[in-house]
Amino acid sequence: MIVTLTTNPSLDRTISLAAPLQVGEVQSALGVREDAGGKGINVARVVAAASRPTLAVLPLDPRDPFAGALAATGVPTRTVAHDGATRANITIADHAGTTTKLNLPGAAFTEEDAAALTAAVVAASEAASWLVLAGSLAPGLPVDYYVSVIEAVRAAWGPSAPRIAVDTSGPALAAVVAAGRPDLIKPNDEELAELTGRGLDAELELPDAVARIARRLVPASVAVALVTLGGDGAVLVTADGAWHGTPPPTRVRSTVGAGDSSLAGYLLAETTGAAPEERLRSGIRYGSAAASLPGTQPPTPHDLSTGAVPVRLLSQDNPTTGGHRD
Repeated sequence: MIVTLTTNPSLDRTISLAAPLQVGEVQSALGVREDAGGKGINVARVVAAASRPTLAVLPLDPRDPFAGALAATGVPTRTVAHDGATRANITIADHAGTTTKLNLPGAAFTEEDAAALTAAVVAASEAASWLVLAGSLAPGLPVDYYVSVIEAVRAAWGPSAPRIAVDTSGPALAAVVAAGRPDLIKPNDEELAELTGRGLDAELELPDAVARIARRLVPASVAVALVTLGGDGAVLVTADGAWHGTPPPTRVRSTVGAGDSSLAGYLLAETTGAAPEERLRSGIRYGSAAASLPGTQPPTPHDLSTGAVPVRLLSQDNPTTGGHRD
């Protein structure tokens, strides 16, 4: 079972254009689609589409029309009553796959709301293999909210607690890395650079530069880092090594949710006991498949490219072992 938490879900509206976005001009759209989104929900949708057990935990006002869009996904959910409509995120995608996003703020949380959501996550995590904490924190939640969730889950379930994957950015990610000891983080290259406070070495190839700064975190503070690089694939860094994978040829239609699909693909492979290289390949295949689909449509196994995903071992800068579970 892969459980996900989304504190700030969204109704994702994707508008498709035939030409590049022209700011200040009037343009006709080819179409629009709406998806129940939010990073944790996106991960759960991919896992469910692969016919694997999952449960998405999220706050929801029972009167919110978002409930209908969420139910239509078919993803098992555990909702916590919360006043306020789910936010809407708007994505404009042109024919070349270039996307422009407008993310609106969500409904604010009180301390009581936060406590209720934490309790729901703890209950849902019983016997789960992974707990995915994903997305921005809803307004009103403290910057270390994910840390408090991790502590509550581990205190409740002890040695049988699920492993923790975190996909967020900025201060929330920094707080998790500083105090949460997560089993996996999934930043992109820019988020990783911000997290470590170190720019990417321009004299190195991007994958090598990413692996070098990720090694500052793995395994001392984080067990594994899966760093997505968009069209350049992804880098996986563990205590035992670092690998770079290159995606298959992909016609990009929308990059929204591609990183979430990469995380889901990695976890789907990890839960079968796959080797690091195969986990990385699976993550890249799922991310590329998501980018080839409109909106935040989750890829199914049938959407995965059969093209090659070359994976190479990167040079290792003093890797060490121990400290976390891989």
